[in-house]
Parts: sequence; C-alpha cells; structure tokens
Amino acid sequence: MRKIFLLTLLACCMLLGAVAQAAQITDVKWGVNKADVLRIVVDVTDTAGYAVDMEGDTLNLTVNADKGAQVPHSKAVKSSLADSLKIVDKGSYTVVRVPLKQRLLEKSYKAFVLKKDPATGRPFRVVLDVTPRQTSYIGSGAATTVVSNRPVVSNRPTKTNSSIKQNTVIKTSTAADKKADKKKSSSKKKTDSKKVDNKKNTVAAKTETTVNKTDADKLAVIKGNGRFRISGGLDGKIITLDAGHGGSDPGAIGSDGTKEKNITLPITKMVKEILEEKGAKVYMTRTTDVDVFGPNASDAEELQARVNVGEKYNSDMFVSLHINSSVNKNIGGFSTYYYPKTDNDLRLAKNIQNKLAANFGVDDLGVRQANFYVIKRISMPAVLVEMCFISNEKELTLMKGQWFQKKTARLIAEGIEKYFA
Repeated sequence: MRKIFLLTLLACCMLLGAVAQAAQITDVKWGVNKADVLRIVVDVTDTAGYAVDMEGDTLNLTVNADKGAQVPHSKAVKSSLADSLKIVDKGSYTVVRVPLKQRLLEKSYKAFVLKKDPATGRPFRVVLDVTPRQTSYIGSGAATTVVSNRPVVSNRPTKTNSSIKQNTVIKTSTAADKKADKKKSSSKKKTDSKKVDNKKNTVAAKTETTVNKTDADKLAVIKGNGRFRISGGLDGKIITLDAGHGGSDPGAIGSDGTKEKNITLPITKMVKEILEEKGAKVYMTRTTDVDVFGPNASDAEELQARVNVGEKYNSDMFVSLHINSSVNKNIGGFSTYYYPKTDNDLRLAKNIQNKLAANFGVDDLGVRQANFYVIKRISMPAVLVEMCFISNEKELTLMKGQWFQKKTARLIAEGIEKYFA
C-alpha cells in the first residue's frame, strides 16, 4: 500500500511539474509611441495569469510563467518613464520590474492579454501600457490630467514590414479602439489606447502609434476638395460614419466576450438610417464585419483607409463610433473626442456630447481633445464618440440591448442635426 501511495505521489508531482512548465516566457519587448506611452509585451508559450502592482517607484508585472533561458535578465529602455526593465525569475513565476523615473498618477497603467493567433504565428501575450504625466483639455479650456487605461494600439494582426519603427510593439482600443495616431488605442485597439473619475478629475485618453514620415508617405492617401458645409440643415449634407474596429480587430472585449466591433456596427447603421430619413447622404467606412483596408494591414493603413472614405466623397463631416474600456470597472459614461484642425471640430463634439449627456442616466465625461488618427488626419470636421464602457458591467448589459443602441443612435443623429441647424 505504501509503495502504491509513493508511486501515486510521484506521478502527481511529475504532472504538477509538467503543468508548471507548460507556460514559459520566450521574449520581453518594449516600445514607445508618439504620445510617449511605454508598452511592454511579454510573449508566453501558453495562457498565463498576471498581476500588476507598484512597489515604491517600481512598477511590477508578474506573469505566472517560467522565464525562458533565452530571455535576458534586463533590457535597456529609451523612455521618459524608465531607462531599463529587469526580468526576474521567481521559479514558478516571473516578475518584470520597471524602475520608474517619474511618479505615476493613479490608474496610469493598463494590463491586458492578447490571445494566441495561429494565423499570424503570434503567441499568447501579456501587455502592459504605462502613460506618463501629461495634459489633455476639456472643451471649456480647463486642464485635466491624462491617464491611459486603454490599449495603445489594436489587436489587429500587423505586417512584419509594419510602418512602426523598430522596438515599437504593435492594438484593439480599446482604442481603440481601439492604431497609428491611435485611438488601438489601436486599436485600437483595433490605439485607439480606450476612463474618467470626475471626483478625482482624471480622464484616460487613447494615444498615438508612431508612424515614420517616410512610411506615412507610402500610404494610399485620398485627398478631397477640402470644402465642407457647416450649416443649412441636414438635407443634402454628405456624412461619413465610421463603425470602430471590425474584421481581425475586435476592439475592446467585455467580461462575457462581447466585442466592441459588434456594438459599434449596428449603432452606426441606425445613425445612417435616421440621417438619411432627414435628407442626408451617408457613407459608412464598413457595413459588415471586415477590415476596411484588408486583413493584416498596418495600423496606419487601416486608419488611413477609413479617412480615405470621408475624403473620397468630399464629406461635410466624419463621425467615428467606439466603445470605451478601463481597468477601473466602476468608470462609465459617454465622451466625445475632437482635434482642433478646423473652427468646427469642437462645436460638432459639443453638439453630440450634449445630446448624449442630457438624455442618459450615465456619467458625462465631457468633450476631450485628442490626437486620434481618424479625426486628426481628415480634412473635414470630425469627432470620435465613446459610447459608454464595455468594462462596466451595467453599461455592458445596456449596450447589448436594442433600447440603448436605438437611443444612442437617435441622440447622435440629433447632435449632428443641431450642428447643421
């Protein structure tokens, strides 16, 4: 009996040992985007849990996986946040330590995972985005601290000859959103990168992915006539609507698996229908679950393809619809982003945000200025609307329902109509 017990115990130990070694870290990479957001990506051979914590001035990312022999013990980093990172083998788990050069604001780091993608050969990844202290501006001109709680770029598979400079890690949103000059965000995130605690006066913003100028020049860019109408009612106006994410880019994902791309598309279609009933000519960047540029596009290619739709039809307005996400599951509400390239971007953002804020029982996160690619690189007035938080359980339940989707679409359409009044 004792012999059988020992054999059984030995078998269990061997099994546990095999399980413990099942997940192994094969690489740790870092990248910095145009907004100076530091991204750290840990490649793992299999699904692994993770945790993030602050220890003094050191940010720790703990991954439940062994450190592979090929992974170095430290890496140099070029960022305003850190000069190096250390990879510490703890036996059954590994800790990536990031000694910080500046004190972080609360909720200024975001961790998430990207699933293994056999189609592109990408492994399971644990991602940590860290945002430096910086400033964003509300429409009223008041300053507020920016904290990134969204993936900088998207989950979309990216070409190996991507336009992202070496050492920059490619979303998803977020944000997202969900990307180059992200929302990613992307991709989003599909990064565009996507968040507000009004009591603490903090707001998270998506950020940009760096695109080298020489690579940006290679993009297929369509230029419209540069003219747009800003008044006279909806009748005859040309409007381009952008349903965030799609195809290989799911955007932000809720706790029940709900994907951002599957919420933005039906709402966008509803907005189109309402505007067309009032005489507007409406185009959409996508009408089905597809990548606008095509599969395996770089973030810049995908986002520029969306911009090209607005330019091709010489639109009077461009509106991009997204769903937000945050590591703080209590944060919720609507927000509208603009880039002040014309005298009318802010006015458009206010008209839409005011309609949403006044008619929903959720938080009003306000109008925010941001460098999101699709609203910055397009010639006509443009906004990016974040329609509540997929990370907030109550709002997740709401956004899956027809009542929420129809009401949100109606209010966005009313905001657009008021802009042209």
